[in-house]
Amino acid sequence: MKVISKYLLESVVFLCGAVVMIYEIAGSRVLGPYLGTSIFIWTSLIGIILGSLSLGYWLGGWLADRKPTYTMLAWIVLSAAVLVGLTTLLKDVFLHLLPRVIIGLKWQSVVAALFLFAPASIFLGMVSPYAVRLKIKALQTSGRTVGNLYAISTVGSIVGTFTAGFFLIPAMGTTNILVSLTVLLALISIALFTFNREKFKSLPALILIMIAGYFHLTKQEKSVFFIDKDTQYSRVWIYDATDAATGKPIRFMRINNESSSAMFLDSEDPIFDYMKYYRLAEHFTPRFQSTLILGGAAYSYPKYFLEQYDHATIDVVEIDPQLTELAQQYFRLKDDPRMKIFHEDGRTFLNRGNYDYDVIFGDTFQSLYTLPWHLTTREAAQKKYDMLNEGGSALINIISSLEGKASYFLRAELATYRDVFPWVYVFAVTDPLDKNLVQSTILVAVKSDHEPVFHSDDHELAEYLKHDVTDQLVTDLPVLTDEFAPVDFYTNKAIR
Repeated sequence: MKVISKYLLESVVFLCGAVVMIYEIAGSRVLGPYLGTSIFIWTSLIGIILGSLSLGYWLGGWLADRKPTYTMLAWIVLSAAVLVGLTTLLKDVFLHLLPRVIIGLKWQSVVAALFLFAPASIFLGMVSPYAVRLKIKALQTSGRTVGNLYAISTVGSIVGTFTAGFFLIPAMGTTNILVSLTVLLALISIALFTFNREKFKSLPALILIMIAGYFHLTKQEKSVFFIDKDTQYSRVWIYDATDAATGKPIRFMRINNESSSAMFLDSEDPIFDYMKYYRLAEHFTPRFQSTLILGGAAYSYPKYFLEQYDHATIDVVEIDPQLTELAQQYFRLKDDPRMKIFHEDGRTFLNRGNYDYDVIFGDTFQSLYTLPWHLTTREAAQKKYDMLNEGGSALINIISSLEGKASYFLRAELATYRDVFPWVYVFAVTDPLDKNLVQSTILVAVKSDHEPVFHSDDHELAEYLKHDVTDQLVTDLPVLTDEFAPVDFYTNKAIR
């Protein structure tokens, strides 16, 4: 008991330091399904939480000089527990309402981080300076005491970071993590309340409320098919719905803030029209044999490809192995000798360049409208060019308008691929005449010494070719490179 008493404050600052980082990392999963995982989300989370901690350091030091007691520290930690609990309870309701009152992803991310994560972070920031004041016994050793406690807090933050990223998020899920943090902070406050045998009669009731809240939050609705899964890379929702165009039942896989994949429950026909435009590979690279697609998710297109092209093979690069497992479990993905799956980042796969292909498809998104920036640069385009056989083509799905600010990224990407490939074209999937419509476009880059023809005897392909909008696009933006690729800023224009 004496050992516990001796190191109680060290334990408190260590655990609270860990909680801060777990809370911040879990925050990205809280915001992801509603706001995506762009640089704006991380900037807002990091900035708001750092600012809140700074305010907490000041408040903790100010309060410690006036009332340095274990009971007050217990109230600080308990307040943090209650506020983390409120984050858990309010997050989904608040984030559903947020786009109705706040316009623009930047402001939405700032307001979300401020409302959901700043209050608890302020109280967590108060812990270390307050604990320092309780620990200091003599002025001669005050420097050592301050250094020790802040070092312990930092070590706790490091442990929390690795624990959250490597273990907790893929194992527990976001809500369970937040509930666990609430309970942990409540237990810490109990230890502080009882340190000097001070009584706190409401503790049993508090514990019962938290336990009841835990079971309420983790209760699953059995009557509706809905999967909420945290992987090492994303937060994934899987649910059934009805296709508005056909009235047929479909199943969605939604990753962060993006409807990433979907399938009809009774066939492998593509739901999204942009996948039909991948048929342009037949026109620009006839008789292709070997293909690659960057981005698997629910494997909607690879499954369709295997049905349509029994003479060809397809390699799938999907960074998240748990998405593949979910596709096998809920989206009828089966092993096929003509399909190889590589679980790694698309850029590292391109960098290795161990394979040659006739066609490379691109269907990677990290959040709403946003492609992973390192797959958009001239260096990445050059890697694709090097891996393509002569006459090969690359087809990339890009969501954009044809003019205005919402077309910034498409125009920059067109300039980037023109810097590498001799022939580059853009096809508007929905409406080539509506220049302000934000829609799927297919960028086609061809590795050939001969200019492609724009005539096809295939009626469907002929219609797709009529959607060529290349001449409507202005390439007035700089080429994207590994040193300069403001992809999030360009695509934010489309989100607006």
